[in-house]
Amino acid sequence: MLDLKDLRNNLDEATKKLASRQCHVSFAQWIVLDRKQRNLKNSMESLKAKQNKASEEIKRLKKEGLSLDEILKEMKQVDQEIDCLNSDLSKVDREVTDFLLNLPNFPHPSTPIGANEVDNVVKRSVGEVVSCSFQRKSHWEIGERLKILDFERGAKITGSRFTLYRGAGARLERALINFMLDLHTQTHSYKEMLPPFIVNRESMVGTGQLPKFEDDLFKTQPDYFLIPTAEVPLTNIHRNEILAESDLPIRYVAYTPCFRREAGTYGRDTRGLIRQHQFNKVELVQFVTPTDSYKQLEHLLGDAEEVLKRLSLPYRVVLLCTGDLGFAAAKTYDIEVWMPSQGVYREVSSCSHFEAFQARRAKIRYRTTLSGEVQFVHTLNGSALAIGRTVAAILENYQQEDGTVKIPDVLCGYMGGMEKIGVES
Repeated sequence: MLDLKDLRNNLDEATKKLASRQCHVSFAQWIVLDRKQRNLKNSMESLKAKQNKASEEIKRLKKEGLSLDEILKEMKQVDQEIDCLNSDLSKVDREVTDFLLNLPNFPHPSTPIGANEVDNVVKRSVGEVVSCSFQRKSHWEIGERLKILDFERGAKITGSRFTLYRGAGARLERALINFMLDLHTQTHSYKEMLPPFIVNRESMVGTGQLPKFEDDLFKTQPDYFLIPTAEVPLTNIHRNEILAESDLPIRYVAYTPCFRREAGTYGRDTRGLIRQHQFNKVELVQFVTPTDSYKQLEHLLGDAEEVLKRLSLPYRVVLLCTGDLGFAAAKTYDIEVWMPSQGVYREVSSCSHFEAFQARRAKIRYRTTLSGEVQFVHTLNGSALAIGRTVAAILENYQQEDGTVKIPDVLCGYMGGMEKIGVES
């Protein structure tokens, strides 16, 4: 959620920042509501001050044995006025909150201005894109031929965009999860967590999925949702808490399945593992102080990149423009891995800085050591990495001319010493 005081004091600037994200908002209605809300609060405070003053007067009258009839009659009227104001204020509060919850975050000044993904900026490419003497097959062709991915039976069990992993395919998925968790906990100093895979509405609101993206989510009940990413439960660990500054930074890593309806994407990436309704992911989440939060974003990005470096997969880092930013993000780097069969890079991670946007919604604060002042933390998150897309990249980049797939060296130990995947019976 945006800072209310910042909106009031810099409305023209706020309008420009949101417009740079292709979010064209009229604040006219909000200005009226904001003024009404403040007037109602001022009236409430005046009446409560009157009540406090009357309480002292009642004590005096009792002590002197004087009649209370007049003042009690007056206070009854004040109580009725407060009840009416409370009702009006509750309604206005809901309208103001609904308006604010649907506004995206402001982009950071270092985020390039642009309309869509065409305007994103490639920051660097890492690893060599190797040509080979044979025709590269797609990961779904490889997976089906080696009998390690079964898209037909996945669809039979559940529906389209669900996949059944078999044998070495299932083991490769598990190996990647364990490898990533070990790397981030043992080398990058994250604490491993295993959160619930179902969260309540408050958790979804806290990280920015609700109310705007309800159509993209799987519901189990009206107020319970299957998680679209581990970012949601991990961030909400500290919802409604005040942390000590000495506790920061806090770094969590978790493996979870993720569930997304992908509303509005039908017809895109219908083949293979790129856009599934259910997929596995290892996620990084950080809670940091505002002073060095953008430095921490670069570190988080490096932690995610290290996975691809150790897997020896070619990739590039892309800085998203304002028009391609996620709803809650102020700045985002995408990491895109090379997919030889298509001759393109595909996103395998997003590393985002939310500033205080999520913390304000979820009321995650910290108390400063020197002054004792309570401030909002800054939150960061990054995929490190999306497992299914990493499997796809390994199958395509490590395919051999004889049809087998070489196992990346770093994963052989996690695969029980297996060095390649051949046709399974």
